[in-house]
Amino acid sequence: MLTTSLAAPPSLLNARRRWTVLAVCALSMFLVGVDTTIVNVGLPEIGRGLDVGTRGLEWVVDAYTVVMASLLIVSGALADRFGRRRVFQCGLLVFGLASLACALAPSLGVLVAARAVQGIGASMLSPVALAIVVNAMPDPTERARAIGVWASVFGLSMAAGPVTGGALIAAFGWRSVFWINAPVVMAALVLVAVFVPESRGERARRLDVPGQVLLTMVLCLTVGILIEGPLIGWTSPAALAVYALTAAATAGFVLVELRRGEPLMDLGLFRRPPFLTAALGATAVFVALNVTLLLNTFYLQHTRGWTPLATGAATLPMALGATVCAPWSGTLVGRLGPRRPLILAGGFTAAGGLCLVNLDQNTSVSLILLAFLLIGIGFGFANAPLTNTAVSGLPPSRAGVAGAITSTARQVGAAVGIAIAGGLIAGTDPVEPAGSVGLAAETRPGWLLVSACGLFLLVVARNAAPRSPKTPQAVSGK
Repeated sequence: MLTTSLAAPPSLLNARRRWTVLAVCALSMFLVGVDTTIVNVGLPEIGRGLDVGTRGLEWVVDAYTVVMASLLIVSGALADRFGRRRVFQCGLLVFGLASLACALAPSLGVLVAARAVQGIGASMLSPVALAIVVNAMPDPTERARAIGVWASVFGLSMAAGPVTGGALIAAFGWRSVFWINAPVVMAALVLVAVFVPESRGERARRLDVPGQVLLTMVLCLTVGILIEGPLIGWTSPAALAVYALTAAATAGFVLVELRRGEPLMDLGLFRRPPFLTAALGATAVFVALNVTLLLNTFYLQHTRGWTPLATGAATLPMALGATVCAPWSGTLVGRLGPRRPLILAGGFTAAGGLCLVNLDQNTSVSLILLAFLLIGIGFGFANAPLTNTAVSGLPPSRAGVAGAITSTARQVGAAVGIAIAGGLIAGTDPVEPAGSVGLAAETRPGWLLVSACGLFLLVVARNAAPRSPKTPQAVSGK
């Protein structure tokens, strides 16, 4: 149970104030989600502006997602200890200042470092904002509706990133995708100070510093070798050393977590097949989404010669599918349980990937748009049932941890998806003139991977409960 420590208790907040708190927190969630994908469509322009190749551009995206993924759980623990509003405000400030550093970055190294700092700020926003919303909504029915809105905003933000990025780049250049964060952050800081009450966890968890360090090492080493492997060679001495370090860090993390009374990550949850498959399913969904976005960006701009604006506009069917189906999925989960929405998510995602397995420079635009629509529908149906499956049957004390782990799994999937897609097209040069014939063929394994991710969701559906238990946490979409 969550309790407030300052201002009025949530039960005394009027309905307008409670939904204002949701709107403020959803605004920050939208900012985090958009920033996860908005940069994708601008990568070729960033490459031309900073004179870097595909491999360097992968780090522009993954520096953000890896850092955010590794810090999501500890940020929630810090918020419980020091105050959710306080940590949330710190996250907004760090995110905003890092965005300005990204916009002013003179080189790839500075940009990647600033993106990593952005990830630190973002890790303080997503889980903390959701905890604020849950704390402000004491009524289970009202809380369920609020979390449904939250899930819809999250799905919309991820899908809207490329469209927003394309429009900004066309009008103001690639640096504008970072400048745009400044006014949003400033507005959010004011609104949080005015409307959001302070709250803390009933009992603050101890910080697991060794576990946090080892988890960060595992994620960075894994994504790093996926990005740099094509360059250094998968069987080179350097690669073998990374494999050994990754294995050692993973083993160390497991040992540390099993021995701690209050671990960073409750590994016992992975003994539950529904939770394990749901966490892997969350990873698979974001692998599919980010493989799609990166391959789409380079194919349309590099092979077809499209502008960033046209490339972003091509993802509108994806945004539409995600926006319409995310709230519908939450309703289906509440009425029928998670199994049917997961089957729909898997089927649509697999079909979208299969549409593009024979992609070439002459593939019809209508087929490409259809594929994006199908993948967007799959993404929209996936989030609510995956979280439901992860937390189903757990007490509230463990459901929160389960939700945090699945959120981490999503960001890990985003980072891995970018790394894999970048590896497929690592030989391309973003400053080369449009018309490259070979890139389209190089993307085909990526579309098979998208289909495989969709098929894996059918496995998750098989492990999901046929009907949703009547618990508040079962409807969470994030």
